[in-house]
Amino acid sequence: MMILRSSPTSPFGRKVKLAAAILGLTNKIEIVQADTLDPNDSLRQQNPLGKIPILIPETAEPIFDSRVILEYLDGVAGGDKIIPVEPEARFESLTMAALADGILDAAILQVYESRYRPPEKHEPTWLAYQMEKVTRALAKIATAPPAGKRDVAHIGLACALGYLDFRFKGTWRTDYPGLVGWLDGFAADVPAFETTRPPA
Repeated sequence: MMILRSSPTSPFGRKVKLAAAILGLTNKIEIVQADTLDPNDSLRQQNPLGKIPILIPETAEPIFDSRVILEYLDGVAGGDKIIPVEPEARFESLTMAALADGILDAAILQVYESRYRPPEKHEPTWLAYQMEKVTRALAKIATAPPAGKRDVAHIGLACALGYLDFRFKGTWRTDYPGLVGWLDGFAADVPAFETTRPPA
């Protein structure tokens, strides 16, 4: 059985869980919680960067990050399932997935600013810079959300929107009603979106 090192609140770990569900691999993966702040957690030996998620196959070295794990799982499932093989479709999906990952990166940086620095040391310009990335990306995606079968682009966007709900109280929803409807459709198609929701 493969092992996934992650945490319940990691949006990148959630990507892997959703991919596994879509690919029918959930029962082939054991989830082992990781603590990125614990220097004694074996996580740092499995990934020198000390980041999650990490997938540990039965007979291979640990694989990271989430983008690589999703490609690995797609291969395990036979390929061309969540990452298209046809070049034009492939790069369209991967580019959209990268944009969704960028939303997550910018959102997480805002969370870390608040978590690791006292309020008097917060840098408003830095926070605004990161939020502008999120706003521009959402505006771009809202013009043409991922369509067709559920793939890496869909998974990435669903996790990005879910993280904005989780950490930013869903403030994006007012400005992007089309994406609200898109996310509702994804959740209806992929029940694992609800079961992987981070704890409140």
